[in-house]
Amino acid sequence: MTIYGFHASQEQIAPSQLLRDVQHAETVGFQAAMSSDHFMPWSHRQGHSGFTLSWLGAALANTEFPIGSVIAPGQRYHPAIVAQATATLGEMFPGRYWAALGAGQAMNEHVTGELWMDKETRRRRLVECADIISRLHRGERIISHRGFVSVDDAYLYDRPAEPIPLYATCITPEAARLAATWAHGMITLNQPDDVQNEVLSAYREAGGEGPAMLQVHLSWAETRERAEAIAHDQWRTNTFGAPLDQDLPTPEHFDSAAAEVSLETVAKAVWISAEPGQLTDWIAAAAEPGFDQVYLHHVGQEQQDWLDLAGKAILPELKGA
Repeated sequence: MTIYGFHASQEQIAPSQLLRDVQHAETVGFQAAMSSDHFMPWSHRQGHSGFTLSWLGAALANTEFPIGSVIAPGQRYHPAIVAQATATLGEMFPGRYWAALGAGQAMNEHVTGELWMDKETRRRRLVECADIISRLHRGERIISHRGFVSVDDAYLYDRPAEPIPLYATCITPEAARLAATWAHGMITLNQPDDVQNEVLSAYREAGGEGPAMLQVHLSWAETRERAEAIAHDQWRTNTFGAPLDQDLPTPEHFDSAAAEVSLETVAKAVWISAEPGQLTDWIAAAAEPGFDQVYLHHVGQEQQDWLDLAGKAILPELKGA
């Protein structure tokens, strides 16, 4: 049975409000949650960027359902620190936390002042970091490691009884095939022309195991016009593919690049509707190719009305189906 979760967007909502939102999400019937991890937002209009690892401790302590997060080891986060932080969450909240590892984006990683690597090199670094994190989670002592990152005599003294799952973030079939070599599961997002289904197929055909998860961007309001306005205001900076979405370094760059992005373009990346039944049908159809978990992200900054609607009119239909 598909699990339906709430996506907590750190780049759009202040961490204090987002904590209240994730609690509300559990109350209305969401079965899980996931969180983004940003140093900068996509746009000045979004205007937030709380520290996800701090927020997760509070969120897990104030809810009972599972919560996972995206995280990019290798530049902003050293993999040994990722291993320690995630193991601590796993030890404190057994069976409730997972991490989805990604290769990162310049907007979040350039703050270290280090060289922003090309895509292929970043992918190779990700595989290396995933191995380091896994070894530390298993209780291995890494005396010395020299590669894309360096490790000197690292050992985790506090770990969960069972290592937390390390999933992979995958946007392309190529990334999914690589993820199948190391990940315990994968997460992707809805894309134009249902490319997410090709990503899922590539992961499974390459031998990828574990849960397949999908993040869905949607915009709902009581009128179609308002739902469109929310989507265009908040998510037009998120419509770019590689290399722009990976290489632009600041919100100013994204805002400039998105100045002429049309509503029609946004509607290819965000499901826009004022009709709960239509959203329900779209979400149910998205899960059908084999996604075990679907995380719903209303791209507006105000979540309460959306959460109430989802709890009343959408989640019961999805769970019933």
